[in-house]
Amino acid sequence: MDSNIVPPQYFEKLVSQGIASIPEKFRRLLDNVAVVTAEEPTREQLRKGRTPRGTTLFGLYEGVPQTKRGPHYGAVLPDKITIFRVPIVEYAQNEEEVAAIVRDTVWHEIAHHFGIDEQRVREIEKLRRKRVSH
Repeated sequence: MDSNIVPPQYFEKLVSQGIASIPEKFRRLLDNVAVVTAEEPTREQLRKGRTPRGTTLFGLYEGVPQTKRGPHYGAVLPDKITIFRVPIVEYAQNEEEVAAIVRDTVWHEIAHHFGIDEQRVREIEKLRRKRVSH
């Protein structure tokens, strides 16, 4: 899909809706994290995300997961979750799919904030898809 079909302002609204779709009991536990949007990942972000050549990122969590924060955690910049507009819009077939990918990407990156590693997040996502398809 052409990335101009979903303008940045509308994409930001989709990200806000994705955050709002997280159950309140988890949103309340978000701590020292900012969710932002960007057009595309930088080379540095692709490296941090361990993104294989020829692929891209929909989102990236950068920070100290809550499970790794010790008693001396404090006075640090917020963790950052970035949701990338162009890769998501170009991958999606339509606007409804853009909204679903944004929602799932926000969930995925927030899971990392709570300390869930990539392998476990993907396992949970598979289980979620199975439940939704039945």
